[in-house]
Amino acid sequence: MPLVEIHMVEGRTEKQKKAMLDGVTEAIRDSLGVPLTSIRVWIQEFSSKDFMIAGELYINRKE
Repeated sequence: MPLVEIHMVEGRTEKQKKAMLDGVTEAIRDSLGVPLTSIRVWIQEFSSKDFMIAGELYINRKE
């Protein structure tokens, strides 16, 4: 049973997250040839205030 946990900063829409979950599920099914019912995929979101890149909080980054 494939288990896939995706970590990301919060802020995506429900539609975006659903599309990603669908895409990952399909990629696992296609690449491993396992039954769809055996695949588990979930998102672990965290605040941009709780994540740093190179010593700078993600919320303060200018992209």
